[in-house]
Amino acid sequence: MKKILSIILTFGLIFSLTACGGNDSGDTNEGTTTEDTTTDDAAAEDGAADDTATENTGSGDGTYEIALITDIGTIDDKSFNQGAWEGVKQYAEENGVSYQYYQPASTDTDTLISTIELAISGGAKVVVCPGFLFEAAIYQAQTEHPDISFILLDGEPHSEDYETYETTENTYPILYAEEQAGFLAGYAAVKDGYTELGFMGGMAVPAVKRFGLGYIQGADYAASELGTDVSIMYNYTGDFAATPEAQTLASSWYSAGTKVIFGCGGAVGNSVMAAAEGAGTFVIGVDVDQSNESETVITSAMKNLSKSVYDTLGDIYNEVPGGETVTLDVASKGVGLPIENSRFNTFSEDDYNAIYDKLVSGDVTVDNNFTSESNPDSNNPNDILTALEKTTVTWVE
Repeated sequence: MKKILSIILTFGLIFSLTACGGNDSGDTNEGTTTEDTTTDDAAAEDGAADDTATENTGSGDGTYEIALITDIGTIDDKSFNQGAWEGVKQYAEENGVSYQYYQPASTDTDTLISTIELAISGGAKVVVCPGFLFEAAIYQAQTEHPDISFILLDGEPHSEDYETYETTENTYPILYAEEQAGFLAGYAAVKDGYTELGFMGGMAVPAVKRFGLGYIQGADYAASELGTDVSIMYNYTGDFAATPEAQTLASSWYSAGTKVIFGCGGAVGNSVMAAAEGAGTFVIGVDVDQSNESETVITSAMKNLSKSVYDTLGDIYNEVPGGETVTLDVASKGVGLPIENSRFNTFSEDDYNAIYDKLVSGDVTVDNNFTSESNPDSNNPNDILTALEKTTVTWVE
């Protein structure tokens, strides 16, 4: 008990959102969001559930059956965490399952494992982990808890030294073809008349690099079709936070002539949006449809996060075994642009469908190798994409 209590105290605020579905009489209870500040032994034993909640948790004993543990950032980041959470919320509310999220104090493996243990002690039967940072934690937890199901987004379980990869039947790894989503965003921007572009990524992790390299390839493909030249400013901020430095850099690009920046890194996009609002320029969002975030967002390179989590939860509750990595791409409608909410000038839904279909059929392919053969440690896209025809990339370290 003391161990669990000490874990709880290491986390700042743990928020819980619980839902209850219908009973035999057809009655339902709305889910409630509550801030958990309970740290006594009773709260520790029931998984740090909020004892002030007035709604039925759906489990009847204050525990939570589905748990999501946030990646870097917050649950309402309008990006990766939130997209995954919306899938949890939808499935849980439709099926009368209790649910909660946990925000760890840091993202080192030991802390993530402790958070997983906290969720399991709170009743979790399914743990959803959005982000590659969970790979080593899930590698350990999946064998220690064979009766718990784990959904791992953007990664595959492996040892901390990367020497061993193993996915057990209780783990469901999901990858996304980010390079295809990035391609569609870059292609659409150039086809819509923008030739001075930017890419501002967060950390140079595989998913972010695939987004960026696909973005360059899409812009170059469209430029070749149009017979025009394209320039792209390119940078990784090194974090997924909104910072004055990121906003200042974006502002400097806009002042120098950039018209559209792909803000690809969680809250980094908010810094880009703030800069665009001041400059009267434009932004491409990431992970989810971010059109509601700012009028400057012309489109978003999306992963269908909520649907993939929702569908995988359905597989788990229907006792479909895991153990195999699934990559969601254009063929499975796992990535794309929210064309109905995009703010293009001339790029139409027909234009979008035409290039999308070419990706599905394989008539157009996107390179997803994000490592330079000559310099494996380089993140400079000029070291990785060596066959660009109409595009100049300026690498900003």
